Amino acid sequence: MSSRVREAVDWADVARHAPDGLAVIDARGRFAQLNDAAAALCACPADELVGRAAPFDLARTAAADTPALLDDAAAAQEQVCTWAPKPGIHREFAYRTQPLPGSRDRTVVAFRDVSAEHHRQRRVVAIARTAAKLASEGSITTILDALAREVLRADMLAAVQILTLDESGSSLQIMGSAGFSHQPDFFDNLMECRKRGATLRMLEAFRRREPVVVPDRGAAIQADPAWEPLHAHMGELDWDWFASVPLMIRGRATGIMNAYFAPGQVVGPRTLEFLGAMADQAAVAVDYVTLLRKERELARRDERQRLARDLHDSIVQQVFAIGMQAKSMGVLGARTGTVPAQSVRRIADEVGGLSRTVLTDLRAMVHELRPASSVELGLEEAVRALVDSTAHRTSLRFDVVTGTGIEAVGAEMAEDVYRIVAEAIHNVVKHAEATHVTLRMGVRDRALAVTVADDGAGMAVSADEEALPARGGYGLTSMRERAERWGGTVRIGRRPEGGTSVRAAVPLPASGPGALSGRPEGPAHHGTERAEDGQL
Repeated sequence: MSSRVREAVDWADVARHAPDGLAVIDARGRFAQLNDAAAALCACPADELVGRAAPFDLARTAAADTPALLDDAAAAQEQVCTWAPKPGIHREFAYRTQPLPGSRDRTVVAFRDVSAEHHRQRRVVAIARTAAKLASEGSITTILDALAREVLRADMLAAVQILTLDESGSSLQIMGSAGFSHQPDFFDNLMECRKRGATLRMLEAFRRREPVVVPDRGAAIQADPAWEPLHAHMGELDWDWFASVPLMIRGRATGIMNAYFAPGQVVGPRTLEFLGAMADQAAVAVDYVTLLRKERELARRDERQRLARDLHDSIVQQVFAIGMQAKSMGVLGARTGTVPAQSVRRIADEVGGLSRTVLTDLRAMVHELRPASSVELGLEEAVRALVDSTAHRTSLRFDVVTGTGIEAVGAEMAEDVYRIVAEAIHNVVKHAEATHVTLRMGVRDRALAVTVADDGAGMAVSADEEALPARGGYGLTSMRERAERWGGTVRIGRRPEGGTSVRAAVPLPASGPGALSGRPEGPAHHGTERAEDGQL
């Protein structure tokens, strides 16, 4: 029996019993023979595949003494390649190679389809990466751009867009994208298409609050004259099916995710399930930024109200008193023609004292409103600057004791802690009638501990009361809320030796200082779609 005949017999015997696809590859890397399983995996008849280039990398061929073709040792040497013989077919093969026994220039490849398995893995990784991104630094556009890229890679799509409602609630804006190039006038052209009669299926998904899938959408758009303003942009990628999934927050649609599928890709239940999961991640990011913006707007409003009260309680009344003294001077001058020197000195002393008090209060307010000093200087240096400023403008004496670990506090937490300390010192200056303040600050047991203790008259709380008074003024409430934001507490009470102590404890995140950095609140708009009826 000739070697060629023996080769064919051996091949037929191996192929018949092999559980995977088997192919013989020649020295040029082309298919020479395939079993039925291999032809089915390649989605082509065997006679059409013979002579075509195979996708396998033969440079990684196993050594000649590699164990049997399908044993565990060979399986450990699996490689992965992609196979896309024609539009609509994209598969991933895990394969193993071994020289064909009795042949010098041919290689046997055993392979199997792992497309679905790798697809699931990519989707899981995409969801995990996106969840991690939500806790990292970056603006909402950075997060949503990253999310769009994850969706694109996981399902090998042509393009992805994420659109959200703007603050007015009447317009959509692109906040994340991947695939399409950036076009500044995209929405102007989109609205022009709409005026010409083009149907925007994404708005249907938004209004109905459920996914919309449109087969053959790419070809339909290119064939529709109403879409002419966007033909060049939408035609820069090769795509076919289209899906739009709403971003839902507490039963309300706040945006949409548009997915543009490559030719041959079909949108099935699992694909929609994955898009829905990623849309949920996007909705969480949008919701977080919205809530953070509202929280900060509320804080700014409360700060303005507090400033107004402080201005009224101190500066306005003192300036009014200065005006009254000036009026008294005018009355004296009108009655006598000349003002007695003793009266002039008295009024001048009073006006001078009031003016110094007003200046001191104004400097204190400016210092408290100075933006992000704790971010610029670091928490310890910012607190020391506050203490020095307060000591300079008042008669208070300060002792500042700091421990290790303060440098581990990130910018955003540092700003909140700084405001807690500033409020505690402000209360001492305004209410305590104290002469001495001790400030201690350090990290113990993964928590930042801060104490501000004075020797003044003490707060009007019961001796056994330790928690911050629930009905305290805005300042006390703000201290508590700033600490609670990080899972911490603020407690206040009388000191046995007299005076009041304010103690704040704020746990540091286990992930370290990087998790404490500031989070930008304002999204940068890529573009805006104005709805004609104001309701999208």
